Amino acid sequence: MSPEFTLTAGGYTAVVTAQAAALRVLQFEGRDLVVPFAEGGPIPDYRGIIAAPWPNRIADGKYTFDGVTHQLAVNEPERGTALHGLAFPLEWTMKEHDAGSVTLTCTVGPTPGYPFVLEVAARYVLDDAGLHSSVTAVNAADAPAPYGVCPHPYLVAGPSPLDEWILDAPVATFLEVTPDRLLPIRLAPVEGHEFDFRSPRAIGATEIDHAFTDVAFDGGLARVSLRDPAGTGVGMSWDESYTWLQIHTADKPAPIPSRIGLAVEPMTCPPDAFNSGTDLIRLEPGATHTASWSIYAL
Repeated sequence: MSPEFTLTAGGYTAVVTAQAAALRVLQFEGRDLVVPFAEGGPIPDYRGIIAAPWPNRIADGKYTFDGVTHQLAVNEPERGTALHGLAFPLEWTMKEHDAGSVTLTCTVGPTPGYPFVLEVAARYVLDDAGLHSSVTAVNAADAPAPYGVCPHPYLVAGPSPLDEWILDAPVATFLEVTPDRLLPIRLAPVEGHEFDFRSPRAIGATEIDHAFTDVAFDGGLARVSLRDPAGTGVGMSWDESYTWLQIHTADKPAPIPSRIGLAVEPMTCPPDAFNSGTDLIRLEPGATHTASWSIYAL
């Protein structure tokens, strides 16, 4: 069984697993703020993982970087893509742990399709204001490396159905995608579209599995809030390293439980950025990249 680490502070409890450095549990005064998963088992739907060195999908698992074409394993065969990076299957190593914090590390690569080497650290800290997290990647090799990252929590506002949750998301543009493979087509404004949640309103029956950009930052942070009409809620904020946001209403075919949480995934780059180059981070030898986010009760 993979080790896990429990953090407590200010009415909050978090459990982080060594597998994937995943956030397995986050509660405030006993109330779930994220969809949890069972101890010791597989991680369903990539819940709580760190997606690195790319978030979302790479079409056909194939990309060209600095003139060299690479072929990754296709781990989403139904869509023919390489999904959510290479860090999630790994058992991360605990470097520091106390009552309110944990730091986990792993080495990504070299591996077929990604002949680069990154040293990656994920840090989780709990305090009275919630859970504060960051991922730092260092290029440990002698050649530039393509890089992107995102966290993958499924937020829970409260006991009401997701359709009744009230979403406030400060994003003005969304990425249209192919219906079969969820690969990029074009950017479109949310103005006048069912994806416009710039003013708080109920999600309703809207199905979302899209990336958004033109994120509004205030004082260096962007903030999403998700509120239950019963009076509870959850918020997430992130820094300007993340200029994209994936939102997913977790729709599943029967009899699988559907729409049990809202995936809110700040991303440094959009889907298939290894091919498009859009906001792709070029991590030079010895260079470091850090991106941070927080989750808190409302």
